Amino acid sequence: MDKSKVKERTIVERLTIIDIAKLSGVGVTTVSRAINNHPDINEETKAMVMRVIKENHYVPNNSARNLKRSASRTIAILIRGITNPFFNPMINVFEKEIQNKKYSFILHRVDENQNEVEVAIELVKEKRLRGIVFLGGTFSHSREKLKQLTVPFVLSTIGMTELSELKEHSYVTVDDYMESYKMVDYLCGLGHKRIAIITDPRADVNIGKLRYEGYKKALEDHGIEFDEQLVRWMKEDVESYSMINGYKVTKELLDSQLEFTAVYAIADSLAIGACKAIFEAGKRVPEDYSVAGYDGLDMSFYYNPSITTIKQPVEEMAEETIKILFDLIHKKIKHEHKIFPAELLVRESTKSLS
Repeated sequence: MDKSKVKERTIVERLTIIDIAKLSGVGVTTVSRAINNHPDINEETKAMVMRVIKENHYVPNNSARNLKRSASRTIAILIRGITNPFFNPMINVFEKEIQNKKYSFILHRVDENQNEVEVAIELVKEKRLRGIVFLGGTFSHSREKLKQLTVPFVLSTIGMTELSELKEHSYVTVDDYMESYKMVDYLCGLGHKRIAIITDPRADVNIGKLRYEGYKKALEDHGIEFDEQLVRWMKEDVESYSMINGYKVTKELLDSQLEFTAVYAIADSLAIGACKAIFEAGKRVPEDYSVAGYDGLDMSFYYNPSITTIKQPVEEMAEETIKILFDLIHKKIKHEHKIFPAELLVRESTKSLS
């Protein structure tokens, strides 16, 4: 078989040891020896075979007959931003609901530079998954890439601008664009015209961009000129959506001597970090600067002053995500879409300028 045809075929089918042998230009026995670290193989040949295996993301399956006999009962949660406290209550719900159904639960972190679909494809082969939840981050993968996933999956709390493009796939989300608009519309209604935003520096389609676009649209609708200097990007060398990131960004904003009256952070953890920087500068919240967040974390309520925020119904979203996933597994549905409303919670960290 021509090597290019093998590669083309494996776009939609999982690789076999025969495919690896053909791609390597050696026999199946040689590939087996390389995989099993057999002494009866040339080291250069072994290195070449292992390189082909790595490049093609092949996961050796040494117990195929046993796998056929036993049906897998494992669900994987693939999560971006695992340190973001927003996900903690969702993960608790996932674990409880999955275990109640007598399934195993795997929580797998996806790093910023990884492709979550490619990670999922490997996990399916390695762990024999029955289903996947993609949690957080962004999701703008091609239809061809998604076809490689051979198990049901649900996209949950993932930033998506064109939901219509994902009509063939199940998702659970809020409208991040409109909910962000709601927050900035509220701040404008309080008389704020110089509103800084702390947002995500990545230019691809993600939650940060949606909330940023909602911010800009609200300013436009209130006739407020957009000032690019008031857009403050999270530090890329600091943990995303963390309190220290919000602190560092706001400290730089204050040091710049730019005029502003409010800070809108696209996550509560960033907002709390912003408050810390403001206090250190000898200023007060909300007397000198209003601060608003997004997510509705418990910490935003118990913080002093309590943070005005957009509260997402995280437990309900997690429960719905798992319900949809198991309906897909049991072939009760083909796909389902759920957009939850969020709630503006007005608290102590914002004030009117009038």
